[in-house]
Amino acid sequence: MPTKFSKETYIYWYSLMQLIRQFELKAEEMYKMAGKIRGFFHAYIGQEAIAAGCMTATRQEDPFITAYRDHGLALAKGVTPNAAMAELYGKATGCAKGKGGSMHFFDKKNYFFGGHGIVGAQIGTGAGLAFAEKYRNTDNVVLCFFGDGAARQGILHEVFNMAMLWKLPVIFICENNNYAMGTSVERTSNVIDIYTLADAYEMPADNADGMNVEAVHEAISRAVKRAREGDGPTLLELKTYRYKGHSISDPQKYRTKEEVEEYKSKDPIAMIRSIILENKFATEEELDAIDKNVNEKVEESVQFAEESPYPDISELTKDIYVDKEYPFITD
Repeated sequence: MPTKFSKETYIYWYSLMQLIRQFELKAEEMYKMAGKIRGFFHAYIGQEAIAAGCMTATRQEDPFITAYRDHGLALAKGVTPNAAMAELYGKATGCAKGKGGSMHFFDKKNYFFGGHGIVGAQIGTGAGLAFAEKYRNTDNVVLCFFGDGAARQGILHEVFNMAMLWKLPVIFICENNNYAMGTSVERTSNVIDIYTLADAYEMPADNADGMNVEAVHEAISRAVKRAREGDGPTLLELKTYRYKGHSISDPQKYRTKEEVEEYKSKDPIAMIRSIILENKFATEEELDAIDKNVNEKVEESVQFAEESPYPDISELTKDIYVDKEYPFITD
């Protein structure tokens, strides 16, 4: 099978997607152990190809911002498994000092700006990040992720209008996993193809297979090129599927087991593993070694979280206000 990308790229994709998958599985396991992880928990399992494809199509300094299904994208951007698991535990060593928890990951040094619990809020904040990049005259591009449910929020239309008016360097990425919580796209909107919402603002738009990391990389690359050249935003609809419920408490009665199994047959990790083996980029043994390394990192993250301290009470009133005016200009 001929390939479009290098051996190193496929190995990177495989390693990253496995890290996200195994981290989420272990975190879900720890969540179910009383008192380990509290609050809501939304797994990224099944959607890993989006995170991986976006990483190879962007630069490290390109900001990412997303909703509350944020662990996978955070790990992709460079949040360590240790810092991610500690944040889930609410420990001081977490990426948000234990104050954010599952839904509010944050890591400024890795250009990961959340993790937002309010549905659709990150769409406006993402455009704000892009405005800041344009104000600074950088050529950085913001990737703003949201789900098909958030596409129904009014803020989307206001932001699309401003983003086009000001030609902001932002890619709006709808991770369409078919269900907003438990309600299908078909039951919530007359517009089934979400990417066509951009037409009202003459915004370039496209859709791609979000279960295929190659397709994701190519779609993101095209949009990034436009934004870096000063041509403004793009709306991308990446059609994907979450193998787990909306959150851990979701009984998933709105979809059939047959539907879930059909999508599991399109597992993005299995597809990349197959491509690697067919093209002799690595042997079964070498891929098994990657799996072992990933599993060790994940297990270490649990131990790290278990042994880390909770935040001191003095942290309660910190990180609420900035201590200087207009930090996005003066930093």
